[in-house]
Amino acid sequence: MSAAFHLRLRTQPALRLDLAGITPTAMAGQDAAAFARRPLWHGNEALPLGEFFDVRVLADEAPTLVFEGDLGRCDGVGRAMDGGSLRVEGDVGDYLGAQLSAGEIRVSGSAGLLAACELAGGRLEVEGDVGDHAASALPGDMDGMRGGLFIVRGNVGARFGDRMRRGTVLIFGNAGDFLASRMVAGTIAVAGETGAHCGYAMRRGSLVFAGPPPAIPATFAATGHDIRVFWALLARSLAAHGGPFEGLAGWRPQRLVGDLSADGKGEWLLPG
Repeated sequence: MSAAFHLRLRTQPALRLDLAGITPTAMAGQDAAAFARRPLWHGNEALPLGEFFDVRVLADEAPTLVFEGDLGRCDGVGRAMDGGSLRVEGDVGDYLGAQLSAGEIRVSGSAGLLAACELAGGRLEVEGDVGDHAASALPGDMDGMRGGLFIVRGNVGARFGDRMRRGTVLIFGNAGDFLASRMVAGTIAVAGETGAHCGYAMRRGSLVFAGPPPAIPATFAATGHDIRVFWALLARSLAAHGGPFEGLAGWRPQRLVGDLSADGKGEWLLPG
């Protein structure tokens, strides 16, 4: 029995393929043949995983899954994962890492819609771009990202961090419209440009702008609070991820609070 597997996509599915439930800990202790018989929803039909993937056992002892190929039509990769390591060598579809509570997911390509929704723990890192509604609430739910670390090396779509409640996000590229809309708590640091309506109805939480500052709406106001101790701790934690965040410790940031139209106590930290 093995705890580590390599799955190479054999053929592109004609319909969306649901990989929810295929996690390192759930698959640990199986052999390759049993793994290949695991049913996957392909449209409204359940088909064995082996019809789409070649399964090979790896030598790793820790629970590990490695996917190879263009998984752009594969949704739910790492959904509800609770431990272990998952790596994707290519793109993935929607719901990447949704409800992740522990473990690590790394994607070398880009991800579709609703990545990291309700993420509660662990680490999710995407080398490319992510689509709309990432780090937000799942459809029908009220709470967005709840903890953990989410790193996006590329750009993010609209409504990123909607209703986010906890956790840390670093965006190395640009962000779409309504970044951090209705944000409740947590930290989002963005290095690139931001779209329209940033921080709409933001209640609490922190937005750090390491790149071009966004247009400041009338519902955000400057404050004169001394945040040097808080900023030293926050800047140090973000600088550890390098790139455009490395020089944050040398800032003396400007602080704004809002969204005052929603009685918000969120904060924006901009280059001073």
